Parts: sequence; C-alpha cells; structure tokens
Amino acid sequence: MAQIAIHHNPFHLHLNVDLFTPKRGQTIRGWLDERGIVEFTKPTLCLVDGEPVLRKDWSLVVIAKDMVVSFITLPQGGGGGGKILRTVLTIAVMVAAPYAGAALAGTLGVTSAIGTSLITAGIALAGSALVNALIPPPMPSSAISNYNATSPSPTYSLQAQGNQARLGEPIPVVYGRHVVYPDFGATPYAEFEGNDQFLFQLHVIGQGEYDIEQIRIEDTPISSFEEIVYEIIQPYGTVSLFDTDVVTAPEVAGQELLNAADGGDWIGPFVVNPAETTTDLISLDIIMPKGLYYANDSGSLNNRTVTWEVQARLIDDDGVALGSWITLGTETHTANTNTAIRNTYKYPVAAGRYEVQAIRTNAKDNSARSGNDLNWNALKAHLIHTPDFGDVTLLAMKMRATDNLSQRSSRMVNCIVTRKLSIWHDQNGWSSVQATQSIAWAMADILKASYGADLEDSRIDLQALVALDTIWQARGDTFNGVFDSKRTVWDALTQVARCGRAIPFLQGGLVRFVRDEPKSLPVALFSPRNIVKSSFKIDYVMPGEDTADSVTVEFFNQKTWKPDEVTASLPDSNAEQPATVSLFGCTNKDHAMREGLYMAAANRYRRRMVNFRTELEGLIPTYGDLIAISHDMPRWGEAGDVVAYEHPILTLSEPVTFENGNSHYIALRKRDGSISGPWEVLPTSKDMQVELLDEIDFTPYTGSAEERTHFSFGIGEDWAVLARVTTIKPRGDLIEIASVVENPLVHTADI
Repeated sequence: MAQIAIHHNPFHLHLNVDLFTPKRGQTIRGWLDERGIVEFTKPTLCLVDGEPVLRKDWSLVVIAKDMVVSFITLPQGGGGGGKILRTVLTIAVMVAAPYAGAALAGTLGVTSAIGTSLITAGIALAGSALVNALIPPPMPSSAISNYNATSPSPTYSLQAQGNQARLGEPIPVVYGRHVVYPDFGATPYAEFEGNDQFLFQLHVIGQGEYDIEQIRIEDTPISSFEEIVYEIIQPYGTVSLFDTDVVTAPEVAGQELLNAADGGDWIGPFVVNPAETTTDLISLDIIMPKGLYYANDSGSLNNRTVTWEVQARLIDDDGVALGSWITLGTETHTANTNTAIRNTYKYPVAAGRYEVQAIRTNAKDNSARSGNDLNWNALKAHLIHTPDFGDVTLLAMKMRATDNLSQRSSRMVNCIVTRKLSIWHDQNGWSSVQATQSIAWAMADILKASYGADLEDSRIDLQALVALDTIWQARGDTFNGVFDSKRTVWDALTQVARCGRAIPFLQGGLVRFVRDEPKSLPVALFSPRNIVKSSFKIDYVMPGEDTADSVTVEFFNQKTWKPDEVTASLPDSNAEQPATVSLFGCTNKDHAMREGLYMAAANRYRRRMVNFRTELEGLIPTYGDLIAISHDMPRWGEAGDVVAYEHPILTLSEPVTFENGNSHYIALRKRDGSISGPWEVLPTSKDMQVELLDEIDFTPYTGSAEERTHFSFGIGEDWAVLARVTTIKPRGDLIEIASVVENPLVHTADI
C-alpha cells in the first residue's frame, strides 16, 4: 500500500509523525485538499520515494502502489541563520540521500520501498547515521536483543534468560567462546525415588562439537550442587543417563483415588501416549500428601494402609479400544508417618498405544486423626524410539530436588563453551576440529555446514580466509556469538565478517571476502583517457549539526556475560553526538573500542563518492580494491598518453605543469591495467616532456596498434586520488564503477 507520512521533527523522524493510507489514484494535491490542508504553517519539504517534489508539481504526481510521500517540516531558526541552515539541509537532500539511503536501509533490514524512502529522508535531514561506503556500519541499537520477539533468545534477552523449549526455532549455532542457556532437547519430566523427587532434563548446547569450560546454575558452578549428576553427549552419541523420550499426560493432575464404598469410581481412562507412537513402559506418580498414619491417644502414630489398582487397555490411533482391560498392578502401601509419601510405579507393557485408569481398593479412613489420602499425580509413557540427535552436542542432567536446588534455579542451567571447528591449510587441507574463536573459520563453517549454505570448497575463497585469519589473530579480533533465531545465511555471514571489519561478496560464483585495511598499491589507473565522457561524477556527503561525532558500540561483555557499551571518539571530537551501533559477536572491550574508532574515522574522512563509466578495464578491480583516479575537473593530477620514450625522456600527449620547490611524480599504466610507479621526474625545456630520475620497470607502448601507455602526473602524492571500489556494474557495453575516496587516517585512528 501507499503511505503518507507527515514528520513534525526533522531531526528525529520516528518521533512526532502522523501516518496515513491514501487512496490510489489520488494526486498529492488532491489528498491535501481532501484533508483541508491548503498550505502548511511551517516551511515543509515533500519527498516522493526519497526524491524532492516542488509544490507546483503536487497536482501532477499521482499516488501509486507502494509509493511513500513524506512531508517534513524544515528546521526553524532565528534571523538569517535559519534560512542558511534550511539551504544547507536542502542541499544535503540532493547529495547525501541518494547515496546513503538505500545502503542504510539494507543495513537496518528495511527492504520495502516505503521503508527505504523514509530512511532516505531520515539520512538527508537528520544526519544521525554513520557513513561508511565500504563496510556498512553494524545495526543500530538493540542488535544484541532478540530478532524474533515471539521466541526470545535465552542468551541475549535478559528478561527471558533461562532454559526453554523453543518449538519451531532453529537449533542454536555457537561460534567462538560464549555463555549459552541451552534449549530443552526433550520435555523435562520428574520421577520419585525413595520419596525424593528427581528432575530429568536434556539440553541442546548447539550444532557441532564444543569445548565445555563450565556448567553452571545461574552464576554458580555445578560442582557446588551435589544433588546433580550429568553427562555430555558428543555429536551422534546416545544418552545413557535416562530415557529421553518420555511424554506426560496433561489430564492427570493430582486427582484423588477413592473406593467405591466412599462414592468413588475408576479415575480415567486417560490416554497415555499420543497417536502414531508406541510405548513399552508406563509409569504413575502416586502421592499421599498427608502421609499415612493414625494418631492414637498417646500421641504416637499407628500404621495405616492404602491399596489401589491400575489398569490399562490397548487403543488405536483414533482412540478406539483394541481389547479388554488388563491389570498393571495391585499396590499396597503401609506406613506411620505424617510426611508426604511420593513414589513412582513403573509397569512394562507390550508395545502399543494405551489408555490407563486407576481406583482405590480399600476404604478411606475419614477420621480427623487419620491421614490416608491417595492422589494420582502424573501419568507418563516411555516411548519406543531410536534416538538420533545428529551433529548436536547435548547435556543430560539428573537433579534431585532439595532446598539447595529450587524449581526456578533448575531452569537456569548455562554453559560457557568454545566452538570446535576445522581449520583449512593450503597444503594439508582441513584439520580435525579444535576449539577456536576465529572469525575466518566461523565464516567457512557458515558456508560449508548443512545448516548453512552447504557449499563445496571450490565455491569459497579459502586462500583469502587464511590470509585474513593471520591478520585477525595478530590483532586479537575474534567472533563470539550465538545464532539462535531464524535468519539468512548471508545475514549471519555478514555479521561474522563485520566483527573483523570485513564484508563477503559474490564474484563469479565464488564467495570472496575483503577487509577494510590500509592499501598502498592501486590495481588500476583511470583518467579522462579511459573514463567515458560526461560520466564522471563526485558526490559530497555533507556533515551537518546533527552528524554523529563519536560512536557508542554495544557489545556482550565476556567478563560479566551481560550487555555493555563503550564510546569511541577521535582525539579532537567533543563526543556530544554519538551514534549507537551493536557489534554482534564482539565480547571484548578493546575490540569494541577499535571498531568504534574505525567507524568514527570512516564517518569523518570518507565523504567523497566518485562514480564513472569506463570500458572493459573496469573489470580489473574488484570490491574493496584500491584504484587511482586522475581527472582535471577536481584537479586530481594531469593525465594523457605517452607518445615517445627514450630513457630518461618521456614525451607526453599533453603538457604538464611544474611548480618550483616541489617534487613531481608520474605514474604509468601497464598493459594489464596495473600501475608502474609513481616515478619522480624533472622538467625539461619542453612542457610535453619529463625526465625520469630512475629507470622504470617496463617499456611504455607508444605505437598505434593498441592503446598507448596512459600517464598521470602531479605534485607529490597529488598525481591522482586513491579510492576504494564499492560497486562494479555492467551498463551495456560499459562498466560503471562507484568508489569512495580513501584517506589513510581511517586506518590509523584505532592504532
């Protein structure tokens, strides 16, 4: 549907906004007239799908499906200052929004046309988002919180921390070292042994294999609880501590068994196991809540006895009886105690589906001195099954209920674990699994695992992962996160890569990776000689009064295992306008600070976007590569062809200008598109010739059978501007390249 939004606060578009659903086919002016809006009381900007529309055109624009129309009140100021600010912000709409809106919409998870348009308007006027064209910033605040509100994460959602049966949710995948509150792998159940209650819980730690550092109840190590016995089941293993496939009939909930003489009758029948299941063991929990006694005149307790009978009958999947009742047991219990008596009675049966009933067979003593109530507390069936949990690590626990272990604390089981992954070597291939916090091998697992993309090695740039892993280990960058909600493989891969300041991308069917790091050698040179005429464009993302001047990074602190945050700002920043981002997978404060400084530097120093079209040499660079751009419009060096070469003299197709007192350099493009140099040169008597101070590493081509060698000339490092490639798109016979001008300060801010 189309949507109209009237924003009353241009700096916080999500506040003070009125939303309307217009009729399709109306014009903007028609909708305003219908609501009696002849003119807005304050200067107001109209955006249609993120593009400004003048008032004179409001009667011409017809509202179409999925169109979003935004009316945004411009900031007001006193005197002439207000007019200047409005002008600056209007320019920002024209320059910043088309670049940043769609990119940030993807980062925020916004995919609809309406959402993207609103985000575009928000960037243009609010200026509250971070700018980084190469590696998109992480999600804004609350990325650590749960993605699926209907089934909150037991690890990241503090309100829901604890063990849960999250039906329909994915089996968690843990990477690195992390605390986990494991989901139930089977329905917990209880039994009584010698009047003690035992709770049986099966927990799923996660997919794959783990090094289990600690098992805890809340914050206390499990070694402090003598009443707990546990076992860890490795992938494809079996549980030996207890039967895992036990179902409890919900209809049985403490009904009192009475004899016919007391007006009682058979309780039931209750179906013990679901349709299309079979059981060969039925168990009943019988409780005497008051104990079993008779208080005599001397104050001591005499014996009392209760007897009861349990019967079962085979039924089919429709609940129709298949035979007559059989007696499972005729039980008798005698005691003289006023303490509650609790026992579980188990009855082997032939495999099948059953219904069960029970009755008391002796009369109840209703004297006030007597305690002989008999309650049927639970009915359970142990199902016949072949356990196969697959490639999953399990934790089985048998807990005895005591004052030390309450019902609530029994649901606060958590583990500190480190994932074991295979590591690839270019000579030895994949290793056996080992505990690791590596970003590289977490990404490889996402791409290779059956719960991930299930790709072959040939589809993954493993050599790049080896190189990146070396860098990340040296820096101490790790990924420690739990994926326990539904998401796409690409989303998970991007989040892991972002923890290492990297991004994945597809190229020729191969998943490749690029990290934003210092680069000094351009892979290609572009100048007016190979840039299509009139295609060169520079966009300046203008900062405003509300532009973020620092970054608050939310992370999950590995010391407290609770959300934490740190604010990073550049040395000369006031840190008065922080942008908040959540770095999922980061659990180290120093790591969070480094990434915060990097994002703050990228936000400040990368605000020039360069787009142009070229021919097939545009396919030489790839995403993230460093290219050199020379162009006379912004005075980025002087460019042309090499006409003749006789060492040490280069004859050029264009005159070049030397300035006294400065060192001048020339860079040459080789046949494969790469750059030779830059080489220091001196002037000659001719303005179209330069003298090389050193012998160059190739022979320039100066003939006419192919393109002559291109050159770029300038003072010092100004022979060209260096930029990082952000997009390469085929456009018919041409290639369109989008890039962001590089600044070395981006990479020195976090050192």
